[in-house]
Amino acid sequence: METNYIIIFDYSAGEVIKIKLTKEQIEESYKYDDFEAFLETLEDKYDFKLNNCLWMSTETYSERSFGF
Repeated sequence: METNYIIIFDYSAGEVIKIKLTKEQIEESYKYDDFEAFLETLEDKYDFKLNNCLWMSTETYSERSFGF
C-alpha cells in the first residue's frame, strides 16, 4: 500500500488535518525506516506537533459526516 494521504487528529487544537502528499513527499517518505520520523519533517509546514496528535495514513481517502 502506498501512502497518499495522512489524516492527523490534533487533539490540542481540536482540528482534523488532511494532507494529500505530493509525489516528492511520497518519494521522500521512503527514505525513512520509521514513518513517524518522516511525519516530523512535516510539522512546521502543516503546523502540528506529533506529540499532540493521533494520525493515520491511507492509500485512498473518503469522508463521511453526520449531523453537520
